Amino acid sequence: MAQKKETLSLLLSLVLTSGLSLVLLLLSLMEHWGRINNNSSTTNSANQNLTQNPSNNIINPNPPPVSNCKIPNLPQGIFSYSGSTTWAPIRRDVDSVLKNSCPQFDLRYTQPINEKPGSGTGIKMLIANQLAFSQSSRPVKPEENETAKTKGFSLKEITVAIDGIAIAVNHNLNIPGLTVSQLKDIYTGKITNWQQVSGTNLPIIPLSRSKEAGGTVDFFVENVLNKDKFGNNINYIGTTTEAIRKVAIAPGAIYYGSAPEIVPQCTIKSLPIGRTSEQLIAPYQQPEITQSQCANKPNQLNSQDFRSGNYPITRNLFVIIKQNGQSDQQAGEVYANWLVTSQGQELIEKAGFVRIK
Repeated sequence: MAQKKETLSLLLSLVLTSGLSLVLLLLSLMEHWGRINNNSSTTNSANQNLTQNPSNNIINPNPPPVSNCKIPNLPQGIFSYSGSTTWAPIRRDVDSVLKNSCPQFDLRYTQPINEKPGSGTGIKMLIANQLAFSQSSRPVKPEENETAKTKGFSLKEITVAIDGIAIAVNHNLNIPGLTVSQLKDIYTGKITNWQQVSGTNLPIIPLSRSKEAGGTVDFFVENVLNKDKFGNNINYIGTTTEAIRKVAIAPGAIYYGSAPEIVPQCTIKSLPIGRTSEQLIAPYQQPEITQSQCANKPNQLNSQDFRSGNYPITRNLFVIIKQNGQSDQQAGEVYANWLVTSQGQELIEKAGFVRIK
């Protein structure tokens, strides 16, 4: 009997102990469940906050390029352009600044496939929808605009700078300069010896690029030759660089080209030009830098007389734009408008051309 009571007492003790443990276990489970619910509520709230506030999302792993570009209405993309060889200093010294400042406006110079680069070639490529816009050293011709209209758009030209045509001769040629009329007679074959224009008895070797080469030749024929044909004595040459080398070694040679490409050269000299022999205007700033000093301090453009028109052979440089209401037109207009800003004009002047503003 005593043993029975002892066994019952032990069982009761176990039940009580187990019950307490179960209670403790139940309380622990309830506390843990509460934490799960709270965490779930917090997570749902956070997810809802991210959805409603995208600015709080994770940083974009591919952010747009950061630049100091401040040009309004600038289209984004790759825009092909080409044109006048006269524009080479602008492409090098001006366009590169725009491209670095605004990488989203990606200018891509496009070399023509089967033709020589030049104003006419650039306009032809523009009409053929190979370019967004083109650079030209002459205005658009009426026939070019008519061709463009057959493609559903017209062409617009925007003036951005002034250039001059400089005349290159050998350093050993001793003449004070040439009139525009004498220059015409040399290139039409009427004057063939330097003795006819106050020089020594030396045959003249007139050099020119081909008429198909670009705007400079077109402008020269149109405005200096007054649309007359070149003489049979013309020596055609591929590039201005080749022409300068030829003039440097041939005492009787003469060549015409864009002033920034001619005036600073040390191996040749540029001649004063005038409407009359009594009013010859140098394309360089006075005093002229001698050949021995040129390497350290080349001659600079006579910008004042280019801008005023006193120098007789000047022309405008143009951006040629499609009037098609599409991104190409926007790209051309934004580019031209940037070139006539204070920054663009300053860069154009540093590149060797005359600013219009």
